[in-house]
Amino acid sequence: MKRVRSAPPDLDARIARRLRQERDARQLTLDALAERSGVSRAMISRIERGESSPTAALLGRLCGGLDITLSTLFADVDAVPSPIARRDDQTVWRDPATGYVRRAVSPPNTGSVQDIVDVTLPAGARVAYPAAAYRGIDQHVLVLDGDLEFGNGGEVHRLGPGDCLFVAHAADSWFRNPGRRAARYLVVLARLAAAPDATSGRARAKPGPRRRT
Repeated sequence: MKRVRSAPPDLDARIARRLRQERDARQLTLDALAERSGVSRAMISRIERGESSPTAALLGRLCGGLDITLSTLFADVDAVPSPIARRDDQTVWRDPATGYVRRAVSPPNTGSVQDIVDVTLPAGARVAYPAAAYRGIDQHVLVLDGDLEFGNGGEVHRLGPGDCLFVAHAADSWFRNPGRRAARYLVVLARLAAAPDATSGRARAKPGPRRRT
């Protein structure tokens, strides 16, 4: 098995900075985000100060409270835009609780509506995310190796190598590896653009422009 490169030493600081930026952009106090996410005010404050390394489950709840995806939180907004993201330059993050490894594959800051994430989930590990973290997102899951279970609301899908699942609706979801070896899969996310609803005047979601790969 290939050795996974550890996360850049400044990644926790980047996450802390992005979390504060996203919270400030929504004019949310620590108390307000705590109520929306179910994460304590004290924990949010420690993460924003770079004093705690958050788990995937914790970040998922915070993203749900902010109505953003993990990709938004991990984004390197200072990176120079390029059409190519070399493997050695891709951001890699390991969940301290489960050993889940997340690699941001997509080139940063291109303006594309799509994000591609390469995930390695250890045997027996499980990670969960609230529905709010995927609101307004078109999502596919493609298994590359191993076995994977994906739960979405009341639905549970068992997937194997080569299987691709389209997630038809946002619901509280989880990924679990039921096997005895690591599972590797891609999550392909596409942000949906808002368009005015002709009958109500309110914004409704429609797919943004797609790029074939």
